[in-house]
Amino acid sequence: MSENLSPTVQPCNGCQAGQMHLKYMTYFTWLGDELITVSNFPAWVCDVCGKREYDPHAMNQLNLLLNPNAGRPTKQKSPLRPNRPGSKNSRATPE
Repeated sequence: MSENLSPTVQPCNGCQAGQMHLKYMTYFTWLGDELITVSNFPAWVCDVCGKREYDPHAMNQLNLLLNPNAGRPTKQKSPLRPNRPGSKNSRATPE
């Protein structure tokens, strides 16, 4: 999950004094009544206040994986077909 991360330092928008550094930590979340842990998950952590922001790109990838519909085929809507004259669904047009 770390292929698009740039290891630059960012200012902390929490304390305004520290800098956010890229670190890899264990991410915890609940999926229904199950606790899910992901090790080596990228997060930006402030060196002063400790504020933690998980990397948005990695969060999007994780959300796709944890989506309950992941791996299921999607239902495709059938394309709209114009009604043919004389078919059951055709409407008579008043003259």
